[in-house]
Amino acid sequence: MAYTVSDTKQPGRRIENIMTQSESDLASTARQYLPAGTFGNIPEQIVISRGRGARVWDESGNEYIDYLIGSGPMLVGHCHPEVDAAVDAQLKNGTTFFANNPQGIRLAEAIVAAVPCAEKVRFVCSGTEADFYAMRLARAFRKKDKILKFEGGYHGMSDYGLMSLMPTSDAAFPKPIPDSPGIPASIQDDIVVLPFNDTDFVRRFIREHHDELAAVIVEPFQRLIAPQDGFLEALREVTAETGVVLIFDEVVTGFRFSYGGAQQYYGITPDLCTLGKACGGGFALAAVAGRADIMDLFDRSKTEPDRFMMQIGTLSGNPVAASAGLATLNILRQPGAYENYFDTGRKLMDSLSEMLRRADLPAQVLGAEPIFDVIFHREKIKNYRDTINGDAWMTKQFNLLLRDRGIFKGDTKYYISMALGEKEIDQTLEAWASAIDALRHAIRTRSD
Repeated sequence: MAYTVSDTKQPGRRIENIMTQSESDLASTARQYLPAGTFGNIPEQIVISRGRGARVWDESGNEYIDYLIGSGPMLVGHCHPEVDAAVDAQLKNGTTFFANNPQGIRLAEAIVAAVPCAEKVRFVCSGTEADFYAMRLARAFRKKDKILKFEGGYHGMSDYGLMSLMPTSDAAFPKPIPDSPGIPASIQDDIVVLPFNDTDFVRRFIREHHDELAAVIVEPFQRLIAPQDGFLEALREVTAETGVVLIFDEVVTGFRFSYGGAQQYYGITPDLCTLGKACGGGFALAAVAGRADIMDLFDRSKTEPDRFMMQIGTLSGNPVAASAGLATLNILRQPGAYENYFDTGRKLMDSLSEMLRRADLPAQVLGAEPIFDVIFHREKIKNYRDTINGDAWMTKQFNLLLRDRGIFKGDTKYYISMALGEKEIDQTLEAWASAIDALRHAIRTRSD
């Protein structure tokens, strides 16, 4: 049942967006000193100056409902009082020590208690680092070089991660395609790429080539694409059978799909996982977690000298980030947190789907309650190659129309936060209705 709201605005109406001289000057300075005038994230010339709850404000004072939430970390909203209090308390006692600290130790304990595969934890500062170290750890454990990933899967910005993330041509599997210049050609020899959700193909390939494979790394929920029935189960079965390490990249899904992450949500336990975003509470914190016998390669006292895997990070597990992570996890453990969160996502997904259906647009809402977006394509989507058949022009236009109507989101997804309330839902539905009306008009104009 779609969530409905009375139409209190004229169709196609824009909010009163302004750009003050201050924001204009900052944007000009950014263009002078930053490549492309950005940090490499959101391309539009917008300068966000503050956030609170489910909303952010730009430097000119324009207010937006935030569906970007820092690309995922702000799961409980901006400036949550419990997170702020924990961070403020730690700031008075120091920010980093390059040594064990109570907050980091307790956060590791909390992660092990929450995440099914986690027996030991090693902290880093970003999801890219976590994925990079997880792949290296698997190679060291298996004494093999090749990593199997899935086309369209995002595993950070390392040379290994940037293989067949967004290929523009259909290479024959399992050949990888580099997504960036500057990646050594030799990396292509150590990455194999298969289609997500093709259970039979993947099972056969792993059985035939397991002697070459160190690991399979997979987003259990790939970007916006859910695993088909039996796919994750087959991955777990065949990797366990062959001894190949199974890595779940849960930088996005960890603590978002459930308190134990996507592995708890789907009931599949990998050998290793990577975590980030939500468990750092908005600070630079990520982690590799998993089976003790694999994680012990980080422990010089428990492995042979030639198998010890060094990992050092100046800010890894720093007490400020760990304090924010502990406070966030405490909020997530509160009764009803996930039930309410999924209910909000479901209301939004159902309502947007119904609006698009009534508008007779070639579109579908793809994803799950915590993460979803519109794909302007009618055919069923199973993997990455299906997603690129969507209408890119319509996607861009719709996102721009929503920005004009006070919806702040990235190019490819809505991240739902627990801070969203009825007022934000109502305002979002009004913005969607107005933007869909304006998009239909733009389509007619383009066709004339």
